[in-house]
Amino acid sequence: MIKQLIKVPRNVNSVVLGVLLPFMFSNVLLANEVNSSVTVEKSQNSQKITVSGTITSAEDKLPVPGVTILVKGNSKIGVMSDNNGKYTINLPSSDVTLVFSSVGFKTVEKQVKGQSVINVVMAIDQTTLNEVVIVGYGKQKKESMVAAISQVSGKTLERAGGVQSIGAALTGNAPGLITTASTGMPGEEDPRIVIRGASTWNDSSPLILVDGIERPMNSVDIGSVETVSVLKDASATAVYGSRGANGVILITTKRGSLGKALIRARFNTTMKVPSQLPNKLDSYDALMVRNQAIENELALAPSGWNDYLPQAIIDKYRFPANQEEAERYPNVDWQDTLFKDYAMSYNASLNVSGGTEFVKYFTSADFLSEGDLFKQYSNNRGYDPGYGYNRLNVRTNLDFQFTPSTTFKVNLAGSHAVKKSPWGASGGEYTMWDAAYSTAPDVFLPYYESDSSWGYFAPNEGKASNSVRNLAISGIQYVTTTRLTTDFTLNQNLDMLVKGLNFTGTLALDNSFVEGDRGVNDLYNDTQQKWIDPVTGIVTYKKTYDTANRFDFQEGVKWSPSAGTVRDWSTYRRLFYQAQMNYAVNLNSKHDITAMGLFNRNEGATGSMIPGYREDWVFRGSYGYSGKYFAEYSGAYNGSEKFAEGNRFAFFSSGGLTWVISKEGFMKKTESFMDLLKVRVNYGEVGDDSVNGRWLYLTQWGYGGTSQLGTSGEGGEQSPYTWYKETAVGNPGVQWETAEKYNFGVDFGFFKGLVKGSVNLFQEERSDILLSGGSRAIPSYYGAVAPVANLGRVRNKGYEFEVKLNYTFANGLNLWSDLNMTHSKNKIIEANNPELLPDYQKTEGKSIGQAYSYVSQGYYNTWDELYGSTIQDTNDNQKLPGSFNLLDYNADGVINSYDNIPFGFSGTPQNTYNATVGFNWKKFSGFVQFYGVNNVTRQVVLGSLVSQNHVVYDQGSLWNKDNMDADNPMPRWLSTPSGYNDAQRHMYDGSYLRLKNAEIAYTFDESNSSIKSWGIQNIRVFINGDNLYMWSKMPDDRESNYAGTGWASQGAYPTVKRFNLGANIIF
Repeated sequence: MIKQLIKVPRNVNSVVLGVLLPFMFSNVLLANEVNSSVTVEKSQNSQKITVSGTITSAEDKLPVPGVTILVKGNSKIGVMSDNNGKYTINLPSSDVTLVFSSVGFKTVEKQVKGQSVINVVMAIDQTTLNEVVIVGYGKQKKESMVAAISQVSGKTLERAGGVQSIGAALTGNAPGLITTASTGMPGEEDPRIVIRGASTWNDSSPLILVDGIERPMNSVDIGSVETVSVLKDASATAVYGSRGANGVILITTKRGSLGKALIRARFNTTMKVPSQLPNKLDSYDALMVRNQAIENELALAPSGWNDYLPQAIIDKYRFPANQEEAERYPNVDWQDTLFKDYAMSYNASLNVSGGTEFVKYFTSADFLSEGDLFKQYSNNRGYDPGYGYNRLNVRTNLDFQFTPSTTFKVNLAGSHAVKKSPWGASGGEYTMWDAAYSTAPDVFLPYYESDSSWGYFAPNEGKASNSVRNLAISGIQYVTTTRLTTDFTLNQNLDMLVKGLNFTGTLALDNSFVEGDRGVNDLYNDTQQKWIDPVTGIVTYKKTYDTANRFDFQEGVKWSPSAGTVRDWSTYRRLFYQAQMNYAVNLNSKHDITAMGLFNRNEGATGSMIPGYREDWVFRGSYGYSGKYFAEYSGAYNGSEKFAEGNRFAFFSSGGLTWVISKEGFMKKTESFMDLLKVRVNYGEVGDDSVNGRWLYLTQWGYGGTSQLGTSGEGGEQSPYTWYKETAVGNPGVQWETAEKYNFGVDFGFFKGLVKGSVNLFQEERSDILLSGGSRAIPSYYGAVAPVANLGRVRNKGYEFEVKLNYTFANGLNLWSDLNMTHSKNKIIEANNPELLPDYQKTEGKSIGQAYSYVSQGYYNTWDELYGSTIQDTNDNQKLPGSFNLLDYNADGVINSYDNIPFGFSGTPQNTYNATVGFNWKKFSGFVQFYGVNNVTRQVVLGSLVSQNHVVYDQGSLWNKDNMDADNPMPRWLSTPSGYNDAQRHMYDGSYLRLKNAEIAYTFDESNSSIKSWGIQNIRVFINGDNLYMWSKMPDDRESNYAGTGWASQGAYPTVKRFNLGANIIF
């Protein structure tokens, strides 16, 4: 039996151990030999006193490292708390006051008064402007920020109910970030992400950077994330040039800090439950509907009487008298047959952080194992098919302080992931699950115990798929993805040359290796299958004899093992290098001046392709006056290999202003209730080249193929020569797509941190959009794929706001909430449409991805209404009372393709809403998160009784003469209405509201004698969940159709609900 899902190769073991061992042990020992307190000055006074203690956060009771402790009035005496939040300070006397301060926390003052132990609990500062935010190529204080940036902490992501995808954990936590999920397949759950909606019909995905290097989001585990910054407007993204045209997501991993080793362990045990799937009627109800459909269409198809079933026969499907009747009259719940009630997922991570004066370190290991929702059915072939995913991530981040002015940073990370799936699977293997969507309950049993045969539909195999059998004999394929990433950064302070000058150089090398086709190849090894005709009871076997020997068919174990091959088309390598100069100076305590300039180059290649290059020259300058007025200007000179020499490089820039109004003298009267009022405005241009293809300016030729020369014979004589042929037409004039972005924002805070938030208004004008040849209005006789051209313009605008509430009562109960909403709507201004199309079918004036449909205006309820209706250009004689009365939109007297009109919205929601409400009280904490979207349309084609298939979906009431206001028309059996007949019934309102997350937690700390005796600082135990409940009109829980084959009727691996039990332990 093949049981092992993940087996780490020996060479990977060596790399992992080589990375971890030197730093997990040697540096820990070094750290333990060093006093964690940094004493600025030691008093020699004979009356001095030594004070020590622990500093913790009021929010989560965890230690706070890096807190500055100073003597009030004497800043020369001070220390910093270590990684465990502990400190020790020597004081000249006991008659002093200690001041505890740290970015993001309210400053605390404590009088010593002879105390030798002073423990401090620090509350989050909801009004601070000194909070540091990660921005492009650096950090900025929040008060000086011109750009629209949202930042989410790693702590928030860890509370996402057992979710291991950073993208899914971000949902609802960052205004402007819109996610859509489509599958729950292990290892494939990352959602699609857009920032502030789509503004191009090319790839709208944002740029993902991990520690400043372009890398996939799933290369990082949540436990290693310090912060995630979402950069949304031109001021934030312009420094990334064309790479940041659709927004940027900056993932910053954790680093070590000065102090003794701090060990953190995190465990999650997650139960995954299949979420909502389309609701199908059972055999009894479906056949009753079939009888009604036959009665309804007798005027058109009287032969349907031949298929009409007596009630006594239909009763046997629900109430069989014996096993023989149960096999002859099946009633299969395919969802229950295919899927377990739940599957388990496990995650464990361990990290160690700390540091000495010479080196600070953070090292971690994270293991994830995702279970499979499919039930296991024995195939008697010696292997267990199905799905699964295991991943091991390791990381070491080191900061070497070679000299007081020289820092050398090393980031080493590795990831080894193994995905288990059926042989040859690529995500679109819909026959493994499509029975849950489109196989009727009455056609066959999945497996017949009586003779060990599998069910199939002999009259027409294409009408009914036995997903149980398909999966059971599907073989096994293991796809192994191994990533190794290395970053080396040198930071040199150049104050000795110019005060405030700093140099940073970065070199990064990434390699991703993908191996596939390892496992069990069980293709073409058939099984015995049978079908029982419910009318006659005759059994039909598919295999009456063995084709190899003409004897009776006997199933054998014929599969073969496969050693695996390298997937050249997925194996990737990248070289990145960058040189950056920074300058920052404060003049007269009023003038803050910063400047940054850098050059970087990306070289990347997949498989054996010629490497692609991208080059950026970037600058940014800012000026601040008195902490009230700030101006910033940035730009990037970008180059792309896709354009000809004259268009290859382009300069894009942005500028912005900030005014902190609340610091003005005339706002003094508002200080009692207003903490902050700040206005931001910016404008910028960003380039984009994200269209498929390289060297778009070149006409490309290929070698291969022959042409027909003669006329005799079936196909004509072929040329004896192999020809060169033009494979792609170049466009020397193609140039950069340009995005002009505007943003106006207001940041505010009231009542000493009770309320704070921001409002942003944004607009983007996307021009010269790159349109691929296949999407252009080119006649079919053109003879080749048309060249890419700049032929589009789109406007996208909207707003977003976020309001945070935080209040602590006298008894220590803290209540908090985070409310945010985003609205974005795009409109195509210009596009390359055929001139003869009517305006309403052209894309101009519509949203990108606008849904189209024929639209009904009620039903034909009588024959008189039907005879007086507009004719249809196909199968008009197949209309019946109860059919949709279709709208003749262009009033030309006929229903045809010109009546297919814009309907609803696009597949990307225009509005997203999030409401998170939580509490902290003593050692308890908890929260609930609701997330919803609207103004979105999703097409889900689920047709009942289609092509005489007995599948009937429970989609509401059906039309009949006694119920003319029904939800849906009566399905058809033998009659053949036109394709227009469904009208808009498959276009669903894709709006939903989810109970996205919920959590309750309790922290055991050192006040518990057992915890202290075990050498543990604290244990946080929690129960949480993800995607717990959904309110929606959609037939299933998918937010989009992109997973699987893209056809909603063929489905996808089910999305899941998660119920998680976990613990965070700090030693």
